[in-house]
Amino acid sequence: MEYNFSNKVVLVTGASAGIGEATALLLAKMGARLSLVGRNEKNLKSVAERCKKDGASATLTIVADLGTDEGCEKTAKKTLEHFGRLDVLVNNAAIGAVDLIEKGDMAVFDKLFNVNLRSVYNLTRLLVPALIASKGNIVNVSSLAGTWVNKGAVSYSMAKAALDHFTRLIALELGPKGVRANTVSPGITISQFHQRMTGESDEQYQDFLTRTSKIIPLGEPCTSEDIGKMIVHIASDHSRMVTGTLVLVDGGLQFSSLGDVLTETLK
Repeated sequence: MEYNFSNKVVLVTGASAGIGEATALLLAKMGARLSLVGRNEKNLKSVAERCKKDGASATLTIVADLGTDEGCEKTAKKTLEHFGRLDVLVNNAAIGAVDLIEKGDMAVFDKLFNVNLRSVYNLTRLLVPALIASKGNIVNVSSLAGTWVNKGAVSYSMAKAALDHFTRLIALELGPKGVRANTVSPGITISQFHQRMTGESDEQYQDFLTRTSKIIPLGEPCTSEDIGKMIVHIASDHSRMVTGTLVLVDGGLQFSSLGDVLTETLK
């Protein structure tokens, strides 16, 4: 099965690291024209340079905070001004936090919902006309946390659950106009995201991966590239009749039980 994104314009948010970086690099090898968005300018430029070397037909970097209206507007405007069109929108940018309702902090709640949900709604809203024109598609990157109930990340899990339903709602609305919308939900994935969320040291994080690997049926956590490959597949023409779907990429973890592994980490 071959994937061809030649001349297709793909916007990837959160492209400076992790899943966004891996997705951008995969799309580059398939000839995509990439609009890469992130907050870390240095990392973003590095990813763009690697994408060029790997075959991206064109790259644009946009440094923006998508948790603000200005950041979303800047991203949409610059992308369309530069490329004149948009074929795929990958809403990947997200932040995490450890929180419990007993120790609830509204500032944390608001920040998580601004970045993980409001920004997706806003950026999608701004770019829907371009996606309708190109008969394009949207891939929202969610999380297993959006479908599972687990202790320690109330706001993050709520935002991801809402994102999953947002995907289904816009798939129904935009389907008759030729636009697909789907969600890819990673399970435990090796990246810096979890460490930023929990504040774990490298040693503690490795211990977390070792412990969780024991309850993943396939025996290991996902890599960012594992998630990126599914994003590419869902965004490609091979998935032309797939919309409103939530695809879990988690090594079978949804069939297992986290028990106290995550709860212990998120105390």
